[in-house]
Amino acid sequence: MPKINISLDEDVHSALIRLVPVRTRSRVINEALRKELLHRRRQSAVQRLLQLRERSGTLGSAEILATVHADRRRQG
Repeated sequence: MPKINISLDEDVHSALIRLVPVRTRSRVINEALRKELLHRRRQSAVQRLLQLRERSGTLGSAEILATVHADRRRQG
């Protein structure tokens, strides 16, 4: 497993030492970082979708229904 050195704010460090048992700190930090990275990935995906939405035209209900019906006819 790769190792990394990081700096923590004093209050975060104090809470980590006080609340998290010695042999579980890496796991707790890893889980917290994993959640933050997932959150950032989702934010990035939303931003990409919003940009795509701005570049693309919007479809009306009639167009959506026609496309769905045509697709269903193709599939049998």
